[in-house]
Amino acid sequence: MQSQSKANQPIIAQLGHPVLRKKAELVDDILSDECQNLIEEMMLAVEKANGVGLAAPQIYQSLQLFIMCSKPSVRYPTAPTMRPTAIINPEIIEVSDELEKGWEGCLSVPSMRGLVPRHKRISVRYYDQNAQMHTRVFDDFIARIFQHELDHLNGLTFIDRLESPRDLVSESYWYEHIANKQ
Repeated sequence: MQSQSKANQPIIAQLGHPVLRKKAELVDDILSDECQNLIEEMMLAVEKANGVGLAAPQIYQSLQLFIMCSKPSVRYPTAPTMRPTAIINPEIIEVSDELEKGWEGCLSVPSMRGLVPRHKRISVRYYDQNAQMHTRVFDDFIARIFQHELDHLNGLTFIDRLESPRDLVSESYWYEHIANKQ
């Protein structure tokens, strides 16, 4: 379960790498040292990258595991704060009928932003890093993160969810023309 790294920094898989297009495998032993070390490595990686989420395939591990860690940042100034959470073997149980388009970026698709429709509210089930099952309801930005990261576990990126190629912009254009108007 070791990720590829340079100078002790995880390398984030970039769009085009085959690991990002595979359906990830279930995690069998959440409490194993390997899994616990991977979770710790991912928590550090997402913090260093200033992301709000990171899926195991993004660090070359095709496993049903992602980290959610919403917080305000330059990339997401209005993001709510939540403590970093390992989400293992996740599933969406129910979704709201209401979809909402919102701007997303991705550590595996640098320098791009897309206007992506997502369910506004979702009911989910997952295991945490202590192998405890949780059933939760997430809405708005947290629901968006969950859906974005779950897509990575199913071999998808936010680009696959765009309704039109016109909904994709460079991040520099987004910062200059869109970010300040939200």
